[in-house]
Amino acid sequence: MGKRRGGLSGLSQFVLDAFKQTTPDSAPPNDKLPSNDEDLVEHRPAKRQKVDEDDADVPVGKLVKKYDATGIVPYYTHASQVPEHLQKYFSQRNRYFSLYSTPPGCLLDEEGWFSVTPELVANQIAERCRCDTILDAFCGVGGNTIAFAKTCQRVIALDTSPTRLALARHNAQIYGVADRIEFILTDYLSFARAYLARPATRRIDVVFLSPPWGGPSYLSGTPPSANLPEAPAEEHPSYSLSSVQPIHGAELFTLTRQITPNIAYFLPRNTRLDEISGLLESEGNHRAAQAADGEVEHVEVEEEWMGPKLKALTCYFGGLVAGQEHLF
Repeated sequence: MGKRRGGLSGLSQFVLDAFKQTTPDSAPPNDKLPSNDEDLVEHRPAKRQKVDEDDADVPVGKLVKKYDATGIVPYYTHASQVPEHLQKYFSQRNRYFSLYSTPPGCLLDEEGWFSVTPELVANQIAERCRCDTILDAFCGVGGNTIAFAKTCQRVIALDTSPTRLALARHNAQIYGVADRIEFILTDYLSFARAYLARPATRRIDVVFLSPPWGGPSYLSGTPPSANLPEAPAEEHPSYSLSSVQPIHGAELFTLTRQITPNIAYFLPRNTRLDEISGLLESEGNHRAAQAADGEVEHVEVEEEWMGPKLKALTCYFGGLVAGQEHLF
């Protein structure tokens, strides 16, 4: 289980059943959750080979027409079409999606332009998170979700916005990986509580947390979606996990550790390192971090650079940490 490359089946039913079983104090799943497997995920073709990161320019298969989201949001082809506040993001469109211009074209809403992870960074994280089943708790327009589908057997992608979820599926089709992804319209907190309320019949090996950081203003220390900044990190005040949305970043981590110890936490580059290390020192997490032989679990903080610019931090926990693979 976990790191091995085994085939999975019935995951749609697993997700659906998990949401049908909630405790009285659990937040109810989103009312718009699909009512059957066919609504939850498109028909899956026969099992195919893993998509190689170097095959980005290989023509993709025919898109499923009903999941073509063209027209939901503007598709920009020239800078003259782009609002002024999105100009700098549009200029980096091929960094976000290398297949941006592949017909019918990758789509992003306004929040997506601010928050999507550059493709090379997403691919690096996905390689570190290689497993059977990964949960992308805040999938947005699909940047990380698509990368995970290249290295994992199955991806569960959550978002509270039907628009962003439709865009994520649209973009995943362009990359030819939509058949590996379960797209679910709900919030992560409701999903996690429902999942924990009953014995899991399907294990989630890794959870990727990329919650809203507080919008472009997070760099100034005033608290919303994640932005990948350009200015030197030393010019900005430290970022506190208390600014993470929808709940305190430490609470979000503690909830997730009940699902799996294997977490990749994507945070601003100016996040306080003492708060990151402190995630394992809280009472509940500290007990979970102690192995039977007394070994203490560590966190690994990876800096995500693109050229000379530090973009963000990815914090790895559990078996994702180099040297702690036995904890997976």
